[in-house]
Formats: sequence, C-alpha cells, structure tokens
Amino acid sequence: MMRKRTIGWTISLACILIFYITSCTMFPLTTEQSDESIRLDRLVEDGLKENLYAGSVLLITRKGKTVYKRAYGFARKYGYDFSQIEYPEPMTTEHLFDVASMTKVFATTFGIMLLVDKGHIKLDDPVYNYIPSFDEGKKKNITIRNLLTHRAGLQPWKPIYYHASNRDKTLTYITSLPLKHPVGKEYHYSDLDFMVLGYLIESVSEKPLDKYLQENLYSPLGLEDITFCPREKGYEKIAATSQGNPFEYKMIAEDGFGFTCDEEIEAFQGWRHHTLHGEVNDGNSFYAHGGIAGHAGLFATADNLKILAELLINRGMFKKNVIIKPETIDAFFRTDEFGNGLGWSLNPKFIKSEGAPAGTFGHTGFTGCNVVVIPARNIIILFLTNRQNAGLGKSGHYPNLNKLRRDIVATVLKSDDKRGLSGKGGNLNW
Repeated sequence: MMRKRTIGWTISLACILIFYITSCTMFPLTTEQSDESIRLDRLVEDGLKENLYAGSVLLITRKGKTVYKRAYGFARKYGYDFSQIEYPEPMTTEHLFDVASMTKVFATTFGIMLLVDKGHIKLDDPVYNYIPSFDEGKKKNITIRNLLTHRAGLQPWKPIYYHASNRDKTLTYITSLPLKHPVGKEYHYSDLDFMVLGYLIESVSEKPLDKYLQENLYSPLGLEDITFCPREKGYEKIAATSQGNPFEYKMIAEDGFGFTCDEEIEAFQGWRHHTLHGEVNDGNSFYAHGGIAGHAGLFATADNLKILAELLINRGMFKKNVIIKPETIDAFFRTDEFGNGLGWSLNPKFIKSEGAPAGTFGHTGFTGCNVVVIPARNIIILFLTNRQNAGLGKSGHYPNLNKLRRDIVATVLKSDDKRGLSGKGGNLNW
C-alpha cells in the first residue's frame, strides 16, 4: 500500500513539474515587459495565496501578438466536500473554462451580429417577427436592440428549471411572465434577454444555437477549443467549477440573499451533488436547456477567445477574409447613455477598466472569467479563473475578483505608458 502511494505521489510531483515548465509561454522580453510580467505574476500568485481561485489563465496580446500567457494553480483542486483532492489537476493554458455570462458576447452577440450582417434581421425589428409568442401586450414593443442592451423589461433572473425542462417549455414560461420594467426605458441586466436572443437565432437560422455558431463562426476561424457541452464532445482538459449549485440554492432558499423567489426550495429535487466538471454551472442552462443556451453554457480556452476578440479589433477581418462587415461591427459598439454597446459593455465600472481609453469594452462571467479589450491600444486581456472550485466564503458568496481585475488592467496600461505606446491602437473607428 505504501509503495502504491509513493508511486502515486511521484507521478503527481512529476506532473506538477511538467506543468510548471510547460504552462508558461515565454517570449523575448524588453526590460519593461519583464517588469510587467513580474508584476502580473505577483498579482495572480497573490490571488492563489488568498484562495480567490484554485487556478487561472492570464493571456495578454498587443497588436495581434501574444505577449503574456501563463497558467496558475489547479484546474481541479477541491472535491464535493471542499477538501483538497489527493492529486489536484494542474492548470494549463490548454484547459477549457466555463465562461458563464461571457457566453452572451462570445456566442449569442456574435450570432446576432452574423444574422444582421447577412441581412436576415435588423436590430430594431420587433422580437415577435421571429418569436410569435411575443406578439402580445407590451412585449410586442420589445426589439432585438432592447434585448442586446438589457432594456427589454424582462425579469433579471428566475429559477426557470422549477417550471420548465426544455427549450420550448422555457420559452412558454418566459412569455407567460409579466414584464418587470418598462420596455426600452431602463437598463436592467437580464439572463432572460439572452435566452430569448438564443431562441431568435435558432428561429431565424433554423438550426440549434451551437450548430449555427460552429458552422458560421467558430469553424471559419479555425477554432477547435470552444464548444457547449464539452464532455459530450470528448474534451478532458476542463477547469472544474462549483460543488453542485450552492449559490443558486441560497438565491432561492433565502429571500434576503439577493432575489425574492416565489418558488419553494423543496419543490425541485434535481440539485447536483458533485463537483461540476465539463457541465455548465448555470442552473437555467443546465436543467432547462441541456447546457446550450444564449445566456450561459459556452466553454473555451483563452487562445480561442483571443481570436474572437481580435476579430472585433480588426473590424471583422480574419486572415484577409471578411467574416463580418466593418459597418456591422461598428453598429454594435456605439455606446448608449448607460455606457453599453450591443451585448458588450463599454462601462469601465462594470468591466473594471477604469483608466483605460474610451472605446474599451469587455464582459465578465460568474464562474470567475473576464475579458477587457482596449482597441485604442490594440490590447486584449483575458483572465480566466475557476473561483467557484474553492467554495463559497463565509458571506455565502464566491470570492470577489474586482480589485484584482482592476489591478491587472492598470498594470498593463502603466507598462504601455512607460514604453510610450499609448494611443497607438488597432483598426476600430471609435
């Protein structure tokens, strides 16, 4: 027995050594770049020490070149009882992450963008043109633009899996709900907005959301590490997230936790009792959509997300091919009075990019992922973490990464300023 344990630990230590050697992508560095790398390393390593996440990947590009890419910590560190597993799985830059609400921009917003670009829909079309059940009451006033800007007036969130178990039943339930806010007047972030956009893409394209995106976006870009339901596709390198859905459980069980729900916690018996690995964390995506939804469900590597962000910086061009016309890209990044584009946020407070030039955009994901794109300096920052794997804190919430996100952006901007690169951006006319 001792021999088996010794062999196991030897293999584990060998794997960790290989991970340490291979997880850092090294590039020729100037003195300032080296200083920047040291500061970034310190920030992310400190986050590990503070148990903000079990592991992470940080990727940064400048002018189309990856200047920093490193994996930290572990892809799977804690078991369902929150104890550290015997042989934690080292994080690598090849691991896929559940990007949660970043699905809204790296999947659904791109899907709508493609349909607009091909002339199949218009941004100010009423939703009922494509989803007839919206042709009633004040819902008939909701446009595609309203959904993209979180101004449709729909409920922000509901535990839909208490009422529906598939796409069609979910749409029926959403349609039955009264509006929470006036249509087009106020900004209220809503998962339901993007669920409906996912249905709209499927209605217009006559294809499932994942298949439409694969055929019209991901495959043309040569992306092989971005998908819904990755375990079903044979992927194994996937960062683990939460131990079941403890946060959503509290959202329903405790009215003072953030949402007031009419549902009784005991009425749903499908709670997961295992560490989530390759199955979407979001309950509405998993239980009500089979893991494929417009608001959550996408898994991807940092490298594949980088290529999608570059497509936007380059105004729809990829290797001299026009994937999306420049004027379509531009239309999605005109800011409204709430500091938002279509799908994407340009609000520095929301994306933690205070101090970045105008036109900077990004998004976050509840699992611990975020992206910040700075067109004015042609910079992309992708910081992907599995913060949920460490479990809920004493407050009942997952670790707050906002300060760390701000510090990473500030470090990158400061390095640019020192090297005199500020103001030298990409192709976007913002």
